[in-house]
Amino acid sequence: MSRTIAVHIQGPAGNIEASLDLPDGVRHEPLSFRPRGLALVAHPHPLLGGTMDNKVAQTLARTFTQLGYISLRPNFRGVGASAGTHDDGKGETDDLVFLIQWMRDSFNWQGIDEIKEHAWTHLVDELPLALAGFSFGSYVSSHVVTRLNELQIPLERLIMVGSATSKWEVAPVPKDTIVIHGEVDDVIPLASVLDWARPQELTVQVIPGADHFFHRKLHCIRDLIIRAWQGQPEPKA
Repeated sequence: MSRTIAVHIQGPAGNIEASLDLPDGVRHEPLSFRPRGLALVAHPHPLLGGTMDNKVAQTLARTFTQLGYISLRPNFRGVGASAGTHDDGKGETDDLVFLIQWMRDSFNWQGIDEIKEHAWTHLVDELPLALAGFSFGSYVSSHVVTRLNELQIPLERLIMVGSATSKWEVAPVPKDTIVIHGEVDDVIPLASVLDWARPQELTVQVIPGADHFFHRKLHCIRDLIIRAWQGQPEPKA
């Protein structure tokens, strides 16, 4: 079985194209492996070349699978085979909330041939949910958190990379949010992120020498997230 499976999900604006990334445990022991949780990853701005295959988005997804999560990377509206047109974050927020609800319903996984016989698909409503976004995806993810609170859907943790605080109105986020930024980001200045984080008393983890796209620094993102997860108890079997 491949590490990544292409999926198509019918969302609020039509087809949502996505990549489903699987941890090794699921691939090697599909009938007995219990994932640590579900993860949803949001990519950068669609009108500036952002797609689900962006290197930072891929790094986030692969880090989640390394931690034992089932990870979904959708293409936003109008990107690739995803239907609709760019909606400045509003429709994109709707789509991510829809996908979270979709992921938490075991029935929906039965439509994916490669995994429909896997035992874990019947446990998805019990698994913790993690959310991550890069750049524009961080802005959308922050508003998804607000919607999840309204819907009383629990979120284990949020990860924001290259937070788009100088471009859009990023919503307040939980105090345990992992905020990662590049020291020399020339798209979203570090000072803007610090100004946004300061009143919330959020910790911002700065990667020295990293630009907005974290060229040659992707492993630093992975290492920071894995260290943040160390010590957190895994779900009981």
